[in-house]
Amino acid sequence: MILAGDIGGTKTNLALYEWTSERTEPIRLESFHSRDYTSLEDILQEFLEPPTPPTALDGAATAETGLAHETKPSTERITIAAACFGIAGPVIDNHSQTTNLPWVVDGAKIAKQFNIPRVQLLNDLESTAYGIAWLRLDELEVLNAGNPPKKRQALALIAAGTGLGEAILFWDGKSYRPMPSEGGHADFAPNNDQEIELLRYLRGQYLHVSYERILSGPGLHALYEFLRDTKKNEPTWLAEKVKAGNPAAEIAEAGLKGQADIAKQALDLFATIYGAEAGNLALKALSLDGVYVGGGIAPKLITKLQDGTFMKAFTNKGRYKRLMTQMPVKVIMNQQTALLGAASVAAALSLAPTP
Repeated sequence: MILAGDIGGTKTNLALYEWTSERTEPIRLESFHSRDYTSLEDILQEFLEPPTPPTALDGAATAETGLAHETKPSTERITIAAACFGIAGPVIDNHSQTTNLPWVVDGAKIAKQFNIPRVQLLNDLESTAYGIAWLRLDELEVLNAGNPPKKRQALALIAAGTGLGEAILFWDGKSYRPMPSEGGHADFAPNNDQEIELLRYLRGQYLHVSYERILSGPGLHALYEFLRDTKKNEPTWLAEKVKAGNPAAEIAEAGLKGQADIAKQALDLFATIYGAEAGNLALKALSLDGVYVGGGIAPKLITKLQDGTFMKAFTNKGRYKRLMTQMPVKVIMNQQTALLGAASVAAALSLAPTP
């Protein structure tokens, strides 16, 4: 048995697999609200603790006493050969201070506490990158078919969700090897007058305006607030929904349905800046083999990403526009890709010889 986890600022997904060399479906999968817990260990304790069945009567009294037998609760803990967790934050020496949670995660500590021989921590985008190799064609939406070279070189991965993750995958001659980064925290670079105004607006709130401040769930809300405060075009009904519900979800729904101009403008701005930063990453990685767009937001905004706004900004790189059009761009629709990647790494760890 192996354990895989995708640890995000909003949700923590955990799964158990009987995985050896081929992709399999989890035999158990649970999702937890990360902020309801003080640590990953608390979630693991709840997930791995064997369920205690209620005391029950077997329905038949014994001949001698006339009393029913009680069923004894199971106290046997699941035996796990290896575990791997993708974590939203930098991982150094199998240790991570999470970016969007007040958690410190330590692989050695988890291994000792839960008696797991091998525990590996990965950056969440590194985990997603490992998962790409296991995706089926029907789990991808193509934004640009491109014309990749015959000789494999590199891929890029960008993923907006609670935060913004970026990673590069280089070809080592046998497979693509992920290289994690914290590129989502690089400086936001505006491309036009409106984006310059956006930067000025956000600098009034943050000492450092990164791409993550814009390309994330909270970032979509920030774009909406920028438009609200500068254009003064927020309808009352939408203001009430945004205030009462999940701001990003309400804005996205209103924009995709064409219910409010301010929401449509927010999505336009989001898709434009998302495409531009994906193109920046592709140039830096020279990812001629393709760019994957992951994270929780892209599948929800797939119709917006498909309308050309994203790709127009992606290819708008001056003298390199032609090169950019040759790069395949695909959206990952499988929301469990990071979990898949973590499971594949855990499976490999479980089969590795004992050091």
